[in-house]
Amino acid sequence: MPTIAEKRATFRQLHQAGCFVIPNPWDIGSTRYLQHLGFKALATTSAGYAFARGVPDAAVSRDAMLAHIAEIVAATDLPVNADFEGGYAHAPEGVAESVRLCVATGVAGLSIEDSTGDKAKPLYDLELAVERIKAARAAIDKAGGDVLLTGRAECFLVGRPDMDETVRRLMAYSAAGADCLYAPGIRSPQQITAVVKAVAPKPVNVLMPGALGLTVEDLAQFGARRISVGGTLARVAWGAFIRSARQIADEGRFDRFGDAVPHAELNAFFSEDMAKWTP
Repeated sequence: MPTIAEKRATFRQLHQAGCFVIPNPWDIGSTRYLQHLGFKALATTSAGYAFARGVPDAAVSRDAMLAHIAEIVAATDLPVNADFEGGYAHAPEGVAESVRLCVATGVAGLSIEDSTGDKAKPLYDLELAVERIKAARAAIDKAGGDVLLTGRAECFLVGRPDMDETVRRLMAYSAAGADCLYAPGIRSPQQITAVVKAVAPKPVNVLMPGALGLTVEDLAQFGARRISVGGTLARVAWGAFIRSARQIADEGRFDRFGDAVPHAELNAFFSEDMAKWTP
């Protein structure tokens, strides 16, 4: 298995040129299967893990999330980026402490959001949001500086779809030390290219939350360097589960079981995979 330093170096190299997809597993099994498919890096999903624990997104404690991130990091040879929500603190000092703990899990990267969780005031004031990014940057630098920091502008996700504000925030986070910029919720080619142009030459992550008709090639042409899917793969799995369970409950039928992956196929994959990870 590559060392933590090697994973981090690989992750940084991926952000230098081209475009890559960084899918989001939510447990060890999905992590191992995504590695098997040949992806170059992975990212955790706060929503996917929360749903697996039976709680809403953003309801997982910092300690539980750190343990989950460490488990995913240990389960793969690939670099892992942590969906670290808002750093599990409001004050910059708290963000710095959380980031220190996250770096210790062995992640190759992590992201910090600027949403507050307060519907009345969904975004931190820009000055405080910048200080939070600076605190995350300082914590990473103190630990060695090789973890890639992503600054997130949550405007579109919290009901403030203002491109001017989004770009202003991303540029400020870039200046504060973010290595990669991310505005989840932007979808149109015009929005994506505007963000890419504004923060160039730093790389941009684009979220693909559903079937929008865009391909990896399309997003690469718009200038995206990294493509993530958030909790969507987990929700796809939940969709199949819910539809099958509802059919049993409502109709007494099992027709949807025809979409299931054969037991032998999964068993064979995990048997082979387990052998690779067993000393």
